[in-house]
Amino acid sequence: MRRTDDRNRQNPHRRSTEPVFTEPQRLHKVLAQCGYGSLRGLEEMIIAGRITVNRQPAEVGQKVGPNDQIRINGELVRLRFAAPRVRVLLYHKPAGEIVSRSDPEGRPTVFDKLPKLGHARWISVGRLDFNSEGLLLFTTAGELANRLMHPRYGIEREYAVRIVGTLTAEQERALLEGVPLEDGAARALSLADGGGEGTNHWYKLTLPEGRNREVRRLFEVLGVMVSRLIRTRYGIVAMPPELKRGQTQELEREELDALLKAAGMQSFGGRGNRPAEGESPEPRSEEHDAPPGEVDGNRAPPEPARSAHLGGQGGRPNRRGRRGRRGRGGKGGRSGPNQGQGPAI
Repeated sequence: MRRTDDRNRQNPHRRSTEPVFTEPQRLHKVLAQCGYGSLRGLEEMIIAGRITVNRQPAEVGQKVGPNDQIRINGELVRLRFAAPRVRVLLYHKPAGEIVSRSDPEGRPTVFDKLPKLGHARWISVGRLDFNSEGLLLFTTAGELANRLMHPRYGIEREYAVRIVGTLTAEQERALLEGVPLEDGAARALSLADGGGEGTNHWYKLTLPEGRNREVRRLFEVLGVMVSRLIRTRYGIVAMPPELKRGQTQELEREELDALLKAAGMQSFGGRGNRPAEGESPEPRSEEHDAPPGEVDGNRAPPEPARSAHLGGQGGRPNRRGRRGRRGRGGKGGRSGPNQGQGPAI
């Protein structure tokens, strides 16, 4: 213990070159890993009141993060924290899966097909009904998920809808002008005829929000039966043609940058994923993970970006990004008319 104290006096503001932490850690554990003493010795120092966090006496088992100021015997200790890497995963949900981590009825969940993470967790961006199919987004960043789902930002969702019969001119006009629902009127931003055979007919429509069962409820109010529903696009991210049902694909760096900017957050090329100038940050959920980037305090600088590409909302990209890791999946095949076509990653 004397050696540790002597070392602190000689260089109280030393900065450990390793390790770099990516999430809050227990105080005595992180100090021990950086060479400030043994676990037992540091616990004794905490009990003795020799270690403070934000100028308050520390407690055994207390967790610290990048914004905390830690002092040993009054001397400031510098630790290195790097924000968790933001990841976004695309999943082609088949019908018959529930968007939940567990189900009392024992039905399969979409989380069963996702790649396993170490300390982070996948957060679903919105939901799809048990019988609905198509594009689901998952991310490790709660702030990004909130912005993609919050009605304030008007992130478009595009769907391919198969109905029994065809829409009349009055029904098409009602969808575009507004249909009264229990939770308020809703309308489609766009509606296009997708063709069909026999009694089955396809339509493509775009909504500015994602309320619970909103598409199905719109058609139910009009007296139209929906026999199949597929989400083909979420914001600027569209279903890649090669992504089959039950498979996953991760966004690459440039694609992720484009999505962050579309959500009103700075890209990796800036000083971190903070709200754009003039905007106030949304309240963070309990599952929030801090976005990457360098900020004041114990943050470590971000990693250099890789190259990839992604088009604007509703538009096509200049080139398609490389495929990421894929999970186990079911059979491939088409899910509807022109499934997977349109703007793609």
